[in-house]
Amino acid sequence: MTWYSGEGGLSGLIGTMSRITNDVMRVRRAWHWDTPRPHTWPEQGAVVPTPASDLSWARQEPVRSIRYLIQRGLLLPFTEAMAHPKVEGREWVRELKRPVIFAANHSSHADTSLILHALTDRARDRTVVAAAADYWFKRPLLGNIVSLFLNTFPFSRTGGAQAQLHSSSQLLKSGWNLVLFPEGSRSPDGRIQEFKAGVGHLANETGTPVVPMHIRGAYQIMPRAQKLPLPGPVRVRIGKPMSPQPKEGSREFTARVEKAVRALAAEPRQPDIQGSWIERWQASKPRELRYETDEP
Repeated sequence: MTWYSGEGGLSGLIGTMSRITNDVMRVRRAWHWDTPRPHTWPEQGAVVPTPASDLSWARQEPVRSIRYLIQRGLLLPFTEAMAHPKVEGREWVRELKRPVIFAANHSSHADTSLILHALTDRARDRTVVAAAADYWFKRPLLGNIVSLFLNTFPFSRTGGAQAQLHSSSQLLKSGWNLVLFPEGSRSPDGRIQEFKAGVGHLANETGTPVVPMHIRGAYQIMPRAQKLPLPGPVRVRIGKPMSPQPKEGSREFTARVEKAVRALAAEPRQPDIQGSWIERWQASKPRELRYETDEP
């Protein structure tokens, strides 16, 4: 006998799934993302980019509601258990008036989940992540999985600047926030590398504000060449949104964004706590809890 045996069992399962889906849809509709866009937003473009590797299914229903359940039920609790992230500056993303580019340092595969954890539900639901096409999308199955979990789209690190600008700008014009790692690839030693000019070029071309972010501790959790994450404390700091100044070139604005990210990182390190990682993590919890902010 199977666990869903009988007409009643199957209909009950269907009814339960239907109620869960309806609850998620009702919560997400309450965020009013489908209402008319404020006049401050850029001109609306196509809903999704249309390259050869189109991933429009990842930004449509019911996939968006499925991803919401996956993130709330699996990804975010796992991130919380592994890193217990201390988030500072969440007020800058609590009431976004228009799409933004989140620009963060990049030292670990854990960075994306930590950024998503730091955002509010409302901002997270409207955020796409630029993922290296030559790494995550060379195998279609892996690309589809990360797109389902993280709402990624392929971003080339080796060329095709115009195509990348078009895809990214179309997403921004359609009301999606965009996560970019301006260093281009993970840092080999955890230190911030020089930012590439693409983030400044995209901000200048689309008129999109950039929100600087700095992640401390992700390199210790999962540096390059490490297959599995190790628990450890993390701090995610969010800065004030920035916009290009009149006549400010892409490279100049990129340099200013990099300076802002480095400024977020410039905080005296706390004395190391001796003992095992469990003892260090438990000892750091009271301090971290003072920095926590609840979702609205």
